[in-house]
Amino acid sequence: MDIRDIEIDLRRRLSKKRFEHTLGVVVTSVDLARKYGENLEYARLAALLHDSAKELPLLDMQNLVKNFNLDDDMLRNGALLHGVAGMELAKERYGVTNSYILEAIRVHTTGKVNMSTLDKIIFLADYIEPNRDFPGLDIIRLAAKESLNKGVLAGYDMTIRHLLDQGLSIYPLTILGRNDIIRSIKGG
Repeated sequence: MDIRDIEIDLRRRLSKKRFEHTLGVVVTSVDLARKYGENLEYARLAALLHDSAKELPLLDMQNLVKNFNLDDDMLRNGALLHGVAGMELAKERYGVTNSYILEAIRVHTTGKVNMSTLDKIIFLADYIEPNRDFPGLDIIRLAAKESLNKGVLAGYDMTIRHLLDQGLSIYPLTILGRNDIIRSIKGG
């Protein structure tokens, strides 16, 4: 399936709001890829598919990832699980085989240690795409203009603050990813 066919299929399968968000992530990802020297087509495809599983029922997401060894926190939370489920959907439904693209889809919500440039671009574009509007967004957008790592760090910080304010748990991979970005920024 080529990228146009994928876009047509996603337009039919996603809600109007989710599809508009997806297109915003595509535009932002391509802009970030151009700025930070990443493959534009990889960024475009990963962005297009990043939320492909987001609106699936939790049980459908769980069925997509049944062969993975995932922890209970991830399996019970569609907000976390949709990245892994989206990676599987990208493989099964859309025929994506590039592991670099698939990994960026998988970690776009949680982040991870040793994120690739593409991982960071999709993670960050999901926050700062033009359709988003929430308090503090301008801080993330400004940080993204300064450096990719600073933008990702601002995204992590915003997520962690939000989870703390809501009294929710923080996924361990997010904490590890944030610490890794801090080490990258500080040079070791």
